[in-house]
Amino acid sequence: MTAASIAFAALLFAQSPQPEGAMPAPAAPAPEAASPTRPLLTLKDALELARRQNLDLKQVNARIDEARQLSWKAWSNYLPQIALSGTYTRNETQVDFPFTTGYYVTSCTVQGPNCPPPPAGTPTGTPYDVANQPSSQIVEPVQVLNQGQAQLAVNQAIIAPTAWSGIANAYTQQRVTNLNSDQQKRDLLFSVAQLYYSLASLRQLALVQERQLELTRERERDARVRYNAGTTAKVGLLRAEIDRAQAEEDLKRAQIDYRKAKVSLATALARDDDFEVENPTSPKAPEGKNLAEQAMDLRPDVKAAEENLHLAEGQRTQAFMQYLPNIGAFFKVLYSNVTIFTGQTYVWQAGLGLTWNILDGGLREATIREADARIAETRAARDSLDLHTAENVKQFQLDLEAAIANRAKAQERTDFARENAKLVDVAYKAGASTYLESTDSIQTLRQAEVTLVAESLNVDLATLRLLNAAGVLEEVNN
Repeated sequence: MTAASIAFAALLFAQSPQPEGAMPAPAAPAPEAASPTRPLLTLKDALELARRQNLDLKQVNARIDEARQLSWKAWSNYLPQIALSGTYTRNETQVDFPFTTGYYVTSCTVQGPNCPPPPAGTPTGTPYDVANQPSSQIVEPVQVLNQGQAQLAVNQAIIAPTAWSGIANAYTQQRVTNLNSDQQKRDLLFSVAQLYYSLASLRQLALVQERQLELTRERERDARVRYNAGTTAKVGLLRAEIDRAQAEEDLKRAQIDYRKAKVSLATALARDDDFEVENPTSPKAPEGKNLAEQAMDLRPDVKAAEENLHLAEGQRTQAFMQYLPNIGAFFKVLYSNVTIFTGQTYVWQAGLGLTWNILDGGLREATIREADARIAETRAARDSLDLHTAENVKQFQLDLEAAIANRAKAQERTDFARENAKLVDVAYKAGASTYLESTDSIQTLRQAEVTLVAESLNVDLATLRLLNAAGVLEEVNN
């Protein structure tokens, strides 16, 4: 339960009639809201602490850092790729292969002794070759015992339409994430501001209950004096004691609600609850003739919805880019300690590569149709958000107008109740009014003051909601 809901529950409970026969409770201590030993936490300090220490905001900042890597990851598909690989193999045996590098030529003469018949048509006495004998050989290892190979490959995309559109979409996605994160920050700060104003109202409620307790104790003392003097019946004293006990119970309840709300605020600020709050100045309502249009220009979630539409359109463009070919260049340097055939330890290669997916079974067509549907969905979501934004601004303006009017009436009733309580108190001390009339005036004043606290909180919360809806929540610091 948030502090705002705690405040409303406490204020509503305080306004409800209490049973007259409540059992007396122990005397309540002074309200913690008035403790002078704890540091004072202002609204500005609370919002600043939330920006620095709130754990939810830290998660949002981490997501922003993650989003910044989207463009780098997209660029990695287009920037040069350099890879180095190598292998070492220990073979069981070494295999050598001999290669002949020269031959001896033996010649014969036609009709010569021990010569084989010459080829047909060879003139008599003409020498001819009859055999080739190797004159020299080299032995080259085909497989060595310790074989090592290494390769350095460099690849660079030259024409990469899919990568180009992917880079553009990555920047759009990054903007969407940043805008959504900004909106989450605003919502969290809005919650902290609500907690602070609710906590301050609970503090005021505790002070109201404290004043109520002092009045009931004073009435109890008067009733006891009159009872001891024999000028009033015991029922008057019992009624005064019941009212005092009920006031102590109400005060204790208000103090507990205040402490619970303070724990909620401390948790949101990631700090201990060893602080007190002040009565903050009521936030100023936003100014402008058309706050709905102003919200369209300022609210990050509205801007994010527009960027989401651009992202959906960019994804469809990326699907169309898959119809185009991709061309890239490569360069390789290879090393091997087996130099068969070439006699070189290092060799290099360079060239161009073409990739063109002619037919993919209809996958691209399905992707494009899916992107069209996503565009229609995103456009509808953007339009819906625009309508709800304008609606919220107008409704919160009406809520604020109603809250201001209710606060004015609550202030008027409180002024009347205070004047009535003073007159009845004078009459009661002069013996011109009964104890019931005095008690009724005190209860009426208490209810009027509690209602004024509640209506003042309603005005502050309605103003905060309007500031947040209009996209100018930062003005709460001013």
